[in-house]
Amino acid sequence: MQGNSEAGPARVALVQSKPRKGAYAENLASLRAVFAQLAALEPVPELVVLPEAALTGYFLEGAVYESARSAELFGHEISSLWRDVAGARPVEIAAGFYEVENGSYYNSAIWLALDERETRIINVHRKLFLPTYGVFDEERFLSRGNRVRVFDSPLLGPTALLICEDAWHSIVPTIAALKGARTIVVPSAAPGRGIEGDGELVSISRWRELLRGIAMEHGCFVLYAGLTGFEGGKGMTGSSRAIAPDGEILVEADAREACVVRAEFFLDDVEIARANLPLLGDLRAVLPDLLADDELPWLRGRTDAAGR
Repeated sequence: MQGNSEAGPARVALVQSKPRKGAYAENLASLRAVFAQLAALEPVPELVVLPEAALTGYFLEGAVYESARSAELFGHEISSLWRDVAGARPVEIAAGFYEVENGSYYNSAIWLALDERETRIINVHRKLFLPTYGVFDEERFLSRGNRVRVFDSPLLGPTALLICEDAWHSIVPTIAALKGARTIVVPSAAPGRGIEGDGELVSISRWRELLRGIAMEHGCFVLYAGLTGFEGGKGMTGSSRAIAPDGEILVEADAREACVVRAEFFLDDVEIARANLPLLGDLRAVLPDLLADDELPWLRGRTDAAGR
């Protein structure tokens, strides 16, 4: 995508991984080769995004307790792997993992910033919406998060992490955008479902439409990294992609194979898109009235209790 930023384009690599279920050490070793490939590029990507449950696979159920790690340990393992193959080359890494914290377990995603001196944990997002329907059973084994945070990525500026189904609830990316996010990053593990007339899985086309809608409505970049491969007969749909604020798909991976796809984009295209289609600005103006509507369930309960 074209732009005129004096800082040059942001360089992003989306890693579409195919982990062996529950084999954390083996999957971590496989990631070494991916990091070595990225570190050998000129120029080296500035941001690397891995999928949901990137090093364990998604359908762990009760085995999640054996594979979960603290954010500090997971961040240390990922950053040490990068440094082993890339030396002091700076990078930001986003990756999904199963987290344990004070006896509670979460489906989480971490954002790391590495430079020549240190590794910083910029943010940890805990998945808000834990699907427990169809083939999904997350809420039986995991606790949910309760907040969408917008954090300052050294590369991208104001950024939000969402995990898979978080993005399907339109209020979540809207909150992220209202809090200032200019890029929304979505690690995902999405099983394939249904067949379209042209042979494409319905779940792939729905994800594409959903993510383009998020980008266009909020005038932001959307980066999506998906698991691929099979887990217990369930096929993951990959299709990692980067989407510009005007809905243009900058890059999109095939659904079936482990791969790395790269994109470059100019962050000042966010301002251009929001000026051309000022939906987010309009929402900011109208939102106070919408939230004060006393027919909303939570407000109706308060007014009833007050006798009004």
